[in-house]
Amino acid sequence: MSDAPARWTEATVHPDMWADPDTDPRNNDGPAPDGELATLVDVLTNYRLTLRMKCEGLDAEQLARRSVPPSTMSLLGLVRHLAEAERDWRNWITDGEPLPKLYGRRDGDFDGAVGDPAVVEAAYTDLEREQAATDSALDGHADLGVRLGKEGIAVRELLVHRIEEYARHCGHADLLRECVDGRVGQ
Repeated sequence: MSDAPARWTEATVHPDMWADPDTDPRNNDGPAPDGELATLVDVLTNYRLTLRMKCEGLDAEQLARRSVPPSTMSLLGLVRHLAEAERDWRNWITDGEPLPKLYGRRDGDFDGAVGDPAVVEAAYTDLEREQAATDSALDGHADLGVRLGKEGIAVRELLVHRIEEYARHCGHADLLRECVDGRVGQ
């Protein structure tokens, strides 16, 4: 016998998918966005939604469950890590003093991801606030070549980096979710 959960999916059309294409909120039946900026924002939005989907339906203990020792990675840790990353990215493009870390010391985002409903609620609140603040800081910069902040980071570079970070962590979330309850990713 094994403690590993059986693999499963809610999809009925494609058994290796997270959701059926006709009910997947990331699917857009209309035309793709026009232009590079709109495309980058659309891709980022879909990865953000994917992360949330990977966490749906789990309780605080399941969200905080670590993958395999010695890793401290968990779905809740990823939510907290991405909130911290959004704040860091905003710091990259400001001319002022950087905002302090959300979770204190290095790895505080993962180490503090414990199975407490209040911690889960705070993590989602932090993520939404930090995403909105970074989005707001980038609003009005339609020229993707504009360089911002003390280091002169191009808007395009920051958007692509954000997409890369969410995409990488959505891959982690696939594996973490499958370890928690067997639900497969796509």
